[in-house]
Amino acid sequence: MIASFGYVSTALTLFDSSPSKTMTFATWSKLEKEERKQRLIQLTKTNLKHTLRIVHYNIASEFPLYRMSSSIVPLATHPEVNWDYLKHTREEFRAIGDLVKANGLRVSMHPNQFTLFTSERDQVTNNAVKDMEYHYAMFEAMGLEKEARINIHVGGTYGDKDSSIARFYENIKKLPAPVKKAMTLENDDKTYTTEETLDICEKEGIPMMFDYHHHMANPSSVPLEELLPRFIDTWKGTGRPPKVHLSSPKTEKAYRSHHDFVSPEYVLPFLKMVKDYTDELDVMIEAKQKDLALIQLLQDLSKVRGIKRLTGGTLLI
Repeated sequence: MIASFGYVSTALTLFDSSPSKTMTFATWSKLEKEERKQRLIQLTKTNLKHTLRIVHYNIASEFPLYRMSSSIVPLATHPEVNWDYLKHTREEFRAIGDLVKANGLRVSMHPNQFTLFTSERDQVTNNAVKDMEYHYAMFEAMGLEKEARINIHVGGTYGDKDSSIARFYENIKKLPAPVKKAMTLENDDKTYTTEETLDICEKEGIPMMFDYHHHMANPSSVPLEELLPRFIDTWKGTGRPPKVHLSSPKTEKAYRSHHDFVSPEYVLPFLKMVKDYTDELDVMIEAKQKDLALIQLLQDLSKVRGIKRLTGGTLLI
């Protein structure tokens, strides 16, 4: 199995490279009208410049995957701001997309936990649609909307999981078809298990993003060996390998929290298991030390018998 690796958002190796510089609505409100606009444009252009730097770094490091920041555009979806960021940044977005395409990177974004489709409140669903459209619009501006992925969780249970799942099926109809086609659904560490998330993905034709750490914190009633073929099948026809998230617990007591790095001992059992079901796998590392954690994990795994490092960011397992 060839496993391709990536990390989330910020490259800590690079100096001052945050692609998520922002300002609060309270700060924005205190500015004069023209200054508001200029500050938003400046911050967005800085975030796009840093994203471009990070993509160059990933190419040089041979990291095939990258999760872009969801916060590239400050206050993009705030109802009282509602500014036309694309009018001022189309060239910057396109430059990133052209670079990603030219080098075959696979990119994604992950909206926050409030982007969900299980709520009883129409406003929450409408905001979720708006946030998904914002993410899609950024990928569209990059020319990547047909290949990039927007990953979310199923949502809350509100005391009744069956009713919440039924609402998901109803609320997801509000999402425009092109945006839905770009989305993935991830199992979580408290509510929707791998099995429950898979059921929804299969019924809706949505690829599943499998999070191993979440699965260990919130296991299904059936063995993982029975779920992996189903998970892999959800990616058929996408033109992409099945994709997983790997992280390890901060401590046994704070099991659900991410560690700064990723323990090779923690993730090896999964990697050895999944190789029997697929020839390719995309792996997104979720750790507080970002690219530094990825570099360390690749070094650690490449020392394991039966694992060979093929490039900067790919392993043969």
